Amino acid sequence: MPKAGIVGLPNVGKSTLFNALTSSYQAESANYPFCTIEPNVGIVKVPDERLVKLTELVKPQAVLPAAFEFVDIAGLVRGASKGEGLGNQFLSHIREVDAIVHVVRCFEDENIVHVDGAVNPVRDLETIHIELAMADAASITKRLDRLQKQKKQGDKRAAIECSIFEKIMPAIEAVQPIDLNKLTDEEKEILPQLQLLSTKPLLYAANVKEEQLANPSENPHFQALKKHAAEENRPVVVISAQIEAELASLSEEERKDYLASLGVSDSGVNTLIRAAFDLLGLKTYFTAGEKEVRAWPFESGFTAPQCAGIIHTDFERGFIRAEVIGYNDYVTSGTEKVAKEKGLMRLEGKEYLMLDGDVVHFRFNV
Repeated sequence: MPKAGIVGLPNVGKSTLFNALTSSYQAESANYPFCTIEPNVGIVKVPDERLVKLTELVKPQAVLPAAFEFVDIAGLVRGASKGEGLGNQFLSHIREVDAIVHVVRCFEDENIVHVDGAVNPVRDLETIHIELAMADAASITKRLDRLQKQKKQGDKRAAIECSIFEKIMPAIEAVQPIDLNKLTDEEKEILPQLQLLSTKPLLYAANVKEEQLANPSENPHFQALKKHAAEENRPVVVISAQIEAELASLSEEERKDYLASLGVSDSGVNTLIRAAFDLLGLKTYFTAGEKEVRAWPFESGFTAPQCAGIIHTDFERGFIRAEVIGYNDYVTSGTEKVAKEKGLMRLEGKEYLMLDGDVVHFRFNV
C-alpha cells in the first residue's frame, strides 16, 4: 500500500494532525521534542464525492473508499544527517515512504516551545531540506565509488545510476529542487528505486490557528511559506491541527456546524488527504454492485490487467476483458443497465490504460 510520511520539526503539530487524519489517538502529542520516536502508521480513507453518488444510485450492502497509509515520523532537528536527535533512525523512516507531507508551523503561541526559539516557516522548512540533502549527498558519495567500478566492468544498471547521480548531485548539494527534465525516461523510471530523500514528491501543510483557517492570507507566516513553495513549484495545504483533532471526535452533523462557525465548508484534513493522494500519483477506479461499491486506488499508467490484479492476482493472470463505463456516463444513466442500453459500456482489452473514475467489471478465467 502506498505510504505518505508526515515530517517536520518537533512541536509543529505533526502528531496532532496524524491523530486527526487517522481519526485515532494512538500518536502521543506533547509539548516537548521527540515525543514520537517510532513512526506511527495509520490507514487513511480518501474522501470522494463520486463514491457517495455511486452509493446513492446502487444502494449496496457495503461501501469501501480508497485508502493509503500515513506514517507519522518523529521531528527532525538541525544535524539529523549527522545523527543529532536520533537523526539516522528518523531519516531511515523517511526513506521508506513514497511521498512527504511537510508540516510547517505558521502560528505564534508562547505556550508551545519552538525548537529554534522563534517561528520562521522558511527557515524551518530549509532546515528539513538541508538535512535531507546532506543525508542524500553522503549516501550518493558512498555509492558512487562502487558504481563507478561496476560501470567500468560493463554493468548497464550501474552506468544508469552513475548518470542519474551525476545529473542530480549539483541540485542536492545546493539544496535545490531536482529538475527531472534533465533525466532520460529510463532514468526517471529508476530514480524512485534509489530511495533518495530529496527526490520524493513533497507538499507543505501550513498549520495555522483556528481563527486564521478561513483567511490564511492574513497570516504573514503563511504568506512567506506560500511564496517560497511557489518558487519550488510545490503545493501548500492550509490546516489547523488542533481544530482537526477536535473535529475527529464529533459527529458528521456537529462537524458541519463547527466548520460553518469557522467560515469554512471543508475540513483541512479532507483537502490534505486528497492532495497527498494526488502527490502519490494515484487515481481511482470503481466497482459497483449490490454487495459492494468500492473505490480502488491505482498508479497512473496502469493497464486494465494491472488494475484487475489489485483486486486479486487471479484477475490479472486470467484477464479476458474489462467492461468499462465512465463515471459521468454511469451517473447520467442512473444505472448500469441503462448505460449498457445506451451503448455507453465499452469492452476494453489488455492494452487499455485505466482512467480515473472508470466504473468497471473485470472478466477473467483461471
